[in-house]
Amino acid sequence: MKKISQNELLFATPGKNHSVDNFNSEYTGGMKKEDGKLLLEENINELAKLQDKLYADGRYAVLLIFQAMDAAGKDGTIKHVMSGVNPQGCQVFNFKQPSAEELAHDYFWRTYKCMPERGRIGIFNRSYYEETLVVKVHPEIVLRQKLPTIASLNDITPNFWKRRYRQINDIERHLVENGTLILKFFLNISKEQQKRRLIRRIDDEARNWKFAMSDIQERAYWNDYMSAYSDMLTHTSTKYAPWHVIPADNKWYMRYAVGRIIVERLSQLDIHYPKIDDEARQKLKEAKVVLTND
Repeated sequence: MKKISQNELLFATPGKNHSVDNFNSEYTGGMKKEDGKLLLEENINELAKLQDKLYADGRYAVLLIFQAMDAAGKDGTIKHVMSGVNPQGCQVFNFKQPSAEELAHDYFWRTYKCMPERGRIGIFNRSYYEETLVVKVHPEIVLRQKLPTIASLNDITPNFWKRRYRQINDIERHLVENGTLILKFFLNISKEQQKRRLIRRIDDEARNWKFAMSDIQERAYWNDYMSAYSDMLTHTSTKYAPWHVIPADNKWYMRYAVGRIIVERLSQLDIHYPKIDDEARQKLKEAKVVLTND
């Protein structure tokens, strides 16, 4: 069974211009579905071992960021890929429309306070990147943020977005330089596949709760969102925190690919179980004697 490399068609090369259209949402690399499911199980088992070592080592944090259009499969991917992880070492945050309190702070505030501590994996189901996606598609949202230099939509110039990209890159560089591994996944679903999944949510009573009229409303802005995602990939895929563009039309492959990339990147970290010195080892022997004679 063939395994993917993190660079095989799933990598938005830093420093290059990108368009979502250049990435194939149906790509499976010739892999068979049954093989993909088996390899996902391997990834889950490997990730469980790596997470245990990450937690014991206690020097690195891992931040997983998932961005996608509605119905691309963020929730399902997180559920399946992370199914073997110890809940004590993993935290999931789902960022929706900001509250009044959150709007009273800078846009990073609500996400930064949720950053994972050392030894843990933090998962952002949507993230601060919404500030360059939905906010870019609907710039009137910026006006609600009460920024001192923005009085009207005319003040939201191309330089405004360039500054946001720079701010995000600066924050991510800071995190990486202080021990956080950042893995960013754009789950790339086609417009036609999204349509099929939304219809399935309407037809299947067990999925009705997943459907929202806002999904249809935002779908009308598809081209604007693709432009925003393309700019995001172009300006924020960096050497220290690159974007992985995951084909999302086939859920089984999407889940396999995300799991494989996480395992590969975690395997590259210098993590290990703490070693004890001779004095501590002698105390362990003494403790064993006490327990054996109890």
